[in-house]
Parts: sequence; C-alpha cells; structure tokens
Amino acid sequence: MDFAEVLRRRRMVRSYDARPVEGAVLERVLSAALRAPSAGNSQGRDLLVLRAAAERDAFWELGARGRPGPADAWLRGMRTAPVLVLLLADPGAYAERYARADKPGPDRDAAAWEVRWPDVDTGMSGLLLLLAAVDAGLGACLFGVPAAAHPAVRERFGVPPGRRLVAAVALGHPAPGEASRPSQRHRRTLADSAHDGAFGAPWGG
Repeated sequence: MDFAEVLRRRRMVRSYDARPVEGAVLERVLSAALRAPSAGNSQGRDLLVLRAAAERDAFWELGARGRPGPADAWLRGMRTAPVLVLLLADPGAYAERYARADKPGPDRDAAAWEVRWPDVDTGMSGLLLLLAAVDAGLGACLFGVPAAAHPAVRERFGVPPGRRLVAAVALGHPAPGEASRPSQRHRRTLADSAHDGAFGAPWGG
C-alpha cells in the first residue's frame, strides 16, 4: 500500500471480527516494530505477544480490575481483538549502552535523562505496529494499561523487574464498518500545529 494511503487509513480500531491473524502476517507486522529508531541504537524494547484466548482473557481480567460497574462498550469491543502486544521498555539496555567508551559526555548517565528515551523509542515501535497493521489490511489500537494493573500483569506474564510496561496494542481484522468510522474530534492541521521559526509564528508553507 502507498505510504500516504497507509497514513490516511490509520486510525484506532476498537472492535474486531472473529477472523484470526495469520502467522506470517503477524510476523511481518511485529518485524516492522523492530525497525523503530532508538537512542544510541540501544534497541531496549520487547514485544510480549498474547495470542491464546486464555492469555488475552487473563490480561483483560487483570486490566479491568478496579473499573466501576459492568464492562463498557470500549472494553467489550477491545476484548474481541485476537492479538494483544504489550510494549515493554528496557531502561537497563540504555544504561549499559551509554556507559560504553564510545558514548562520552553528559548523556552517559541514562538514569538522569530528562526525557525517558526508552519509553519514547518503545512508543515509536508501537506506531510502526499501527502503520504495518494498516498495510497488512488489519486494524489496531494502541492503549494504556492502568498503573494499578501493572503489578498483576507483570506477575501473570513473567515480565522481568527491569522492564517497564509502556502501552499495549490490539490487533485484528476490523469489525464491519469499524475501520471507516469517522473520528469525533477535529484533527489538528499545520495551520494550528506548526510554528515557523518561533513559537506562535504562523506556518507559511
């Protein structure tokens, strides 16, 4: 698919049909996530893929703890996704990489970085997952996992202590009409997002 068309079609899909995702297609989508840039080429991210129904059910049961009342429409729709990918950042990989001799200067102490680059880079892997899903004819939705659920999710799926759960991505074939459902919010344009030379200076093109 043409890249411009991928961008045009990219949206958060929150309901899926019953078709499974073929293994070869899933591998292609997951491999795209590994092409994301990373600070110092540290590559400090892992993809925890949940495909079995029991695994997905366990994730949703843990992730829904503390939510008041019955499952809402968002949760009911998201639970239909046949694949979940948990995006895990590995800060230790960055600390190790920037402690090497070829990384002198003020950035050597990764723990002191003002910007959490492991999380940024892991988020970029998530974006490539979203785009690759569109290119493969799938739908996807990146979403946050409630902080209160992190300990139970980590324990259930054996996530090592050094990894940080940044976000999750649901993958699957969009339910009928879901992929074309228009957004309810205005999408910002260059006119109200880009600043030409100084903040507040209108974009001149």
